[in-house]
Amino acid sequence: MTHTVANNEIADNESHPNPAPLTVDESSEELPAELKAAIEAVLMVAERPVEPRLLAQLIETSVQTIESACARLANEYEAQERGFVLARVAGGYRFQSHQDQAAYVERFVLEGQTSRLSAAALETLAIIAYKQPISRAQIAAIRGVSVDAVVRTLSQRGYIDEVSRDPGPGQAVLYGTTALFLENIGLDSLSDLPDLGDFVPGPDMVEALEQGLRFDDDLLEVSADDEAVIDLRDSVEGE
Repeated sequence: MTHTVANNEIADNESHPNPAPLTVDESSEELPAELKAAIEAVLMVAERPVEPRLLAQLIETSVQTIESACARLANEYEAQERGFVLARVAGGYRFQSHQDQAAYVERFVLEGQTSRLSAAALETLAIIAYKQPISRAQIAAIRGVSVDAVVRTLSQRGYIDEVSRDPGPGQAVLYGTTALFLENIGLDSLSDLPDLGDFVPGPDMVEALEQGLRFDDDLLEVSADDEAVIDLRDSVEGE
């Protein structure tokens, strides 16, 4: 039996020899076919974004080679107008659908789907993303309502997690977003979040809103004669 196992191991080694280290010739317009195929194969079966360091270990090459190869592959797919892209997300690389095909993907993903985040959950998740680390009390103060149930839902979904504790009295739990959050919104890091200033209305819009909400001062002014008439009417009605 031992002899058979040894023979099988030898056969496996002969059928799957260790690949030679792969490199990228920057002067060449084409990537080595073997390097390209290796990266595509690993990313195709990966459930999570694969870090460049891990790709380099698997393919037995340098991180610099992986970074260069992935950048060239991403440009190649874009030039070919593929329905997918090679994106850097949450510190790693993965294949994902092209944003121009979002309408078709949305139909597929949402077909028959009933479990979606509510508006309250999305609002809470946005607050945590921009204000982390943040406690439940701080989130509730911003939203003006209790957030216990929403925070629990986001935590169960894996979008947020406990990251630390407030050093102050009570040592409240502080929450932050997870790598799964970055994966689902397609960002490499929190620094890639859109600037909140992009969503704040400009001075002209703010002024227009204030004027629309402001009462006309003339309507609030009551003359002395008007007050006398009101007092007289009230006294008559009282009799």
